[in-house]
Amino acid sequence: MPASQPRSRARDRNNVLNRAEFLSLNQPLKGNQESRSSSRKQSGQAGAASAQNTNPKERRQSQQLPEEDCMQLNPSFKGIAFNSLLAIDICMSKRLGVCANRASSWGGARSMINLLGITGHGIPWIAGTLICLVKSSTLAGQEVLMNLLLALLLDIMIVAGLQKLAKRKGPYDINPGLLDYLTMDTYAFPAGHASRVAMLSKFFLNHLVLAIPLRILLVLWALCVGFSRVMIGRHHITDVLSGFVFGYLQFRLVELIWMSSNTCQMLISIW
Repeated sequence: MPASQPRSRARDRNNVLNRAEFLSLNQPLKGNQESRSSSRKQSGQAGAASAQNTNPKERRQSQQLPEEDCMQLNPSFKGIAFNSLLAIDICMSKRLGVCANRASSWGGARSMINLLGITGHGIPWIAGTLICLVKSSTLAGQEVLMNLLLALLLDIMIVAGLQKLAKRKGPYDINPGLLDYLTMDTYAFPAGHASRVAMLSKFFLNHLVLAIPLRILLVLWALCVGFSRVMIGRHHITDVLSGFVFGYLQFRLVELIWMSSNTCQMLISIW
């Protein structure tokens, strides 16, 4: 036994793998292991402290992000159809916005298109109706003008309410004008000009005796004013089409609540 111990020691000394440089490569030093474990503990404690310091709202948002960003692998047919129609509407509206700014293809005609849009604005029509009402001397004329004034006021209130509910923006980032702010026509859906000209054209066709050429011009004027809003980039195509529908419904509403001549005379006397 005593002779075997010196032999094993000599064998260990002669073994190259037992040298310090090879031991450091094969078996990490205790000091390094302790430093790594301490650094891991410190990083874990720092991560836990930062997680505790984060707001509960931020933690909720981070947990909700994967759910919000995930793809719907099996969407419904209605959802696909609606998104497709919406994409087509936005694409076509942007292409037809040829007067959206001065750099557009028809940018030089922007002032003329804006002038056409003013003919369908609510403020000039309300002011013109009031002037005609003051100068009118017949009971039939006053009755028609009072109901026209009612229709214009209803149009402004209904369109402003619908726009506040929808809050849809136009295809281009264009700020509304001063007249738009006065009539609260600041959003895109539905188009206020389109609803107004549809209501006015239907009102005049029903309550005024007009020749056939004037009737055709009245309908063309309504169509041109409606789609001029798409050309200047203020509304989508669906906004204008829905404006035409709402304008017709407003006309039907005014026909249902039509004020008689006596009611109109009473209101005029109070005014």
